[in-house]
Amino acid sequence: MTQIKICGLMREQDADVINEVKPDFAGFVFAPSRRQISLETALRFRQIIDDTIPTVGVFVNAPLDEMLTVFRSGAIQYVQLHGNEPEDTVQALKDAGAKVFQVYKPDEPITPTAADYTMLDSGAGSGIPLDWKRVPQASHPFILAGGLTPENVAEAITTVRPDVVDVSSGVETNKQKDPEKKSEQSLLLLTTTKKR
Repeated sequence: MTQIKICGLMREQDADVINEVKPDFAGFVFAPSRRQISLETALRFRQIIDDTIPTVGVFVNAPLDEMLTVFRSGAIQYVQLHGNEPEDTVQALKDAGAKVFQVYKPDEPITPTAADYTMLDSGAGSGIPLDWKRVPQASHPFILAGGLTPENVAEAITTVRPDVVDVSSGVETNKQKDPEKKSEQSLLLLTTTKKR
């Protein structure tokens, strides 16, 4: 089955809904963004979220020490690198015990990496979908992000066959996470047929 990551949690009620919906990953944004939260908030959310749901911290060209501090706090188990971080950073995070999502932009070559997953994203929370027919094949477990909604995710899965889909703005109404959309999104994905 294609797994689900719901990213950009901002409120305690978002964490509560994560426990109801039970996606495969939940994401916290630490990079400058309208969805940015503090480490203190992330730790509070981590206490609410079921222990079986791993959490992912999103960073953009952050200092390695900052990312390691967040990881070692227990707030996250995965680090998502959304900038131009070098492979040395990926390896340093893995050496510290973190799992890593390495993000690539459209038309950027997917290069060899020690990251656990590669992600292709159309933009940093832009809500604009990729041209799924142009998505390259990846050797790593692959995450598709960018403009995914309850209305288009089934087509995206059928076309790209990703290991994971990452949704954020697609499950929001008026720039806040919408519990009804989250539930609809997860129900659709969890009943999707297995990738071929």
